This record gives sequence, structure tokens and C-alpha cells, in this order.
Amino acid sequence: MTSHVKNTLVTTAAIAGALAATTLFNTTTVKADTTSSAPVTTTTSATKDTAIASAQAKVNSASAAVVSAQAAYGSASTAAFDAAAKTAAASASAAATSAATSSAVANAQAAADSAATAKSTADANLAKAQSNAAATSRAKSMTLAAVVSAQSAVASASAKASDADSAVASAEAGQTVTANLMKSDDPTQASAAQQYFATKTAIVKLLPSGQVQITIPLTSGLKYLKEVSYNGVDATFTKTGDDSANITFTADPATSYTLAMTMDITSVMPFMPIMHEKALLDVDTTIFNGLLAAKSAADAALTSAQAALSTAETNAATVAQVASKAASAATAAATVASDAAVAATSAATNLTSAQAANSTAQAALTSAQAAQSAADAVLAAAKANLDSANAALTSAQAELKSAQNIVVVTPASSTASSASSTASSAGSAASAATATSNVASSASTTTVTSAVVATPATTKKATSSTPASSTTAKTLPQTGNENQSALVALGLAILTLGIYPMMKRKHA
Repeated sequence: MTSHVKNTLVTTAAIAGALAATTLFNTTTVKADTTSSAPVTTTTSATKDTAIASAQAKVNSASAAVVSAQAAYGSASTAAFDAAAKTAAASASAAATSAATSSAVANAQAAADSAATAKSTADANLAKAQSNAAATSRAKSMTLAAVVSAQSAVASASAKASDADSAVASAEAGQTVTANLMKSDDPTQASAAQQYFATKTAIVKLLPSGQVQITIPLTSGLKYLKEVSYNGVDATFTKTGDDSANITFTADPATSYTLAMTMDITSVMPFMPIMHEKALLDVDTTIFNGLLAAKSAADAALTSAQAALSTAETNAATVAQVASKAASAATAAATVASDAAVAATSAATNLTSAQAANSTAQAALTSAQAAQSAADAVLAAAKANLDSANAALTSAQAELKSAQNIVVVTPASSTASSASSTASSAGSAASAATATSNVASSASTTTVTSAVVATPATTKKATSSTPASSTTAKTLPQTGNENQSALVALGLAILTLGIYPMMKRKHA
């Protein structure tokens, strides 16, 4: 048996004892000739019995209501006690969890903030690295395009230089051009020496100095033609036969040249003097003008294009290295950003878990507090119900007391009236004892789990009584003193039975 049930049985026994004692004292001290503080009404015996029976029924009903309310109050008290214990446990758990998780939450929050900052920094670095990689990639593309353009320029300049070289080489190798000897004073008339230059051609060569070397073939008359000069410089004779030779001189490119010739025909015509003649050599050598300049320009262009190509290739190589480093940096930044994102996600997850643990503990505390509030409300309602039942019991006891104090007036002698009153009181006492026994039995069979009991002041007045029959009244002594003493002893015994455990528990 739990302490709550023991407490309830003890209290119930005390209530039963009090009810029995109160009823006995009330019923044994009221006599027809005794003055009471309660209102006294004179009526017939039947009417009094009816009033007592009605009041006793109300007392019995009120007593049962008190016992039921007491049981409900005890159960509600136990539930409230259990709810309070659970609330205390939940509060302690929440406090412990909060203490444990507050640091975890703070650490997780700090880690999440740090990870978020690191991720932001990594993202910014990644964006910068990607932008730099894109810029260097564009620069690399541009330098490669410049290399291609420079290569194209070199190819073009090389082709031009090659053409210029070919032209110069051809000119330096010599070209055969038309050449005529004309009279110096009449360029429209052929010179007398023309007959000795039958081919009417000249071989022109371009010299590195930019001058031209002109060679005119002398097909015959070598025995007559003794000297040939240009601007006072003698030409060179190179024999090609007994009477032929090549006459060569150097001059600037021009369209015609005035040659000085010495003719000696005295071997065949002794009477003729040695003749000094001038003839105009009509030959165009300006075809070589600009070849060397063009070659020089082409060579310079080629050299410049080659230098530009070299520069472009150097720049392209440098930019390619920078672009490669930038691409590597972007890749590394992407890895760092990815790791930072993972760390930030993990930190956020840890923070969520820590917050969830704290929230779970707080939710459990809130639920326990709600349960406690509900149990307290039920307890308050049970207390109100118990107070109401006690008040009803008090009212019924007052009504019973009033009914018991009714003075019966009959045509018989006052002694008979007294005997009837005594018999009625004895019947009431017996009924009270029976009701008290029922109350105790009900209390012993009612499961109560709370230590909270009704206020003694409102429960000690409970009693019960049944109307006494006329037969019982006839068998009782006329004085009623013996039954009075027995009933008083019974009430005191029941009261002692209820009080003794209370005192024993108090001093335990």
C-alpha cells in the first residue's frame, strides 16, 4: 500500500470517527426537556421521523459525495505531483542540455561564421583568379594572333625580298638589250662605226655599287678601232677573235652614252689621217634603277618582320606562361572554394544539430509544463468539487441536527415522549455507526494515489442516521441512559480509530 493510500485511509477513518461522534453527541444530548441552541420545533413523532430520515439521506448522500470528491482530489493530487516531478526532471534536463548545447551552439555558430567568411573569401579569390585567367587567356589569344600576323608579315616580306634578290641577281648576271651607235651630232643617223657592231646589242650588268657595266660586241674592225672611252675613261677591250672583241665600260644607268673613238685606217688608206670620232650609244640601262633600293627595302622589311615575329613569339611565350599560372591559380582557387563550401555546409549542419538538440529539450520542458498546468487545473477542479461536497455535507448535517432537535408533543405522558425520543436517538446512533462503517469500507477499497486530503474542519461533521421505528422505541429503557453511554463509547472508539493513525504518522 502506497503512502498516498495510507494517508487517505487515515484521513477517511478520522472523518468517519468525527461523523459518528458528532452524530452521537447530537442525538444523545437532545431531550424533550433540554434547551438547545438550535431552533426547536414541536410536532408529531411521525413528522420528526420523516424529517430525520430525509436529513439523514442527505447526510449520507453528501458523505458519499465527499468520499468520491476526496478520491478524485487524491488522484488529481497524485497526477499533479507526478506532473510536477516530470516538469522538474524536464527542467533539469533542459537546463543540462542548454548548458551542454549552449557552448556547442556557440562553437558551432562561430565555426559556421568562420566557414562562411572563408567561403566568401575563397569565392572572391576564385572570381578574381577566374577573371585573371580569362584576361590572360585573351592576352594569350591576342599574342598568338600577333605571332600569326607576324609570321604572315615575315612570309610576305620574305617573298618580296626573294623577288628583289632574284631581280638583282638577274641584273647582276647581265641582260642583253638593244644598242645602236648613232652620230653624236645627229642621233637620228647611224654612226659610221655602226658597221663594226653588227649585232646592235649590248650586255648590261648591275654592279653592287648601283652602276652598270655595259659591254658592246665588236664583230669586226678591231684592226681599225684603236680606242674607245666614256667620260675620259678608256673602255676595256677583250678580244673574242682575230678581228673582234668585247668593249666594256662602267657608267651610271642612263638611256644613252656618248663614246669617244679613235679610228686608224692608214694601213689600207695611207693618205687618210687617224680619225677621232664621237658616237652616241643608244642603250637603256635604267631598267635596273631601283632594283637595289627595292632589294634593300625588302630586306629591311623582312628583317623588321622577323624582329616583330620574334617579339610576338617572345610575348606569346611570356603571356602563355602567365595564362598557365593564372589557370592553375583559378583551379586552386576553385578547389579552395569547393572545400570552403563543404566546410560551411558541415558547420551549418552542426549548428542546426546543436540548435535542434536545444530546441528538443526546450520542447520537452514546454510539454511537461503544459502537462503540469493541465494536472494543476484538474487538481483545482477536484479541490473545488471537494469544497462543494464538504459544504453540502455541512448543510446536510445542519439540517439533520435541526430535525433531531424537533420536540415531539403527543397526548401521552412526558415519560412516553422521552422514551420515544430516546429510542429515536438510539436508532439514529445505530444508523450512524452503519454509515460510518460504509464510509470506512469505501475508503479502504478506493485507490488513492495522492497525499493531499480534505480540510478536517469540513469533513469531521459527517454522520448518518436512519429513522427509529416504533417497535424499537418500545424496547428501549424509558430513561435511555444505558444506550446513550454505549453509543458515546462507540463514537469515541471510532474517533480514536481515525485520530490515532494521524497522530502516529505525525510523530513518526
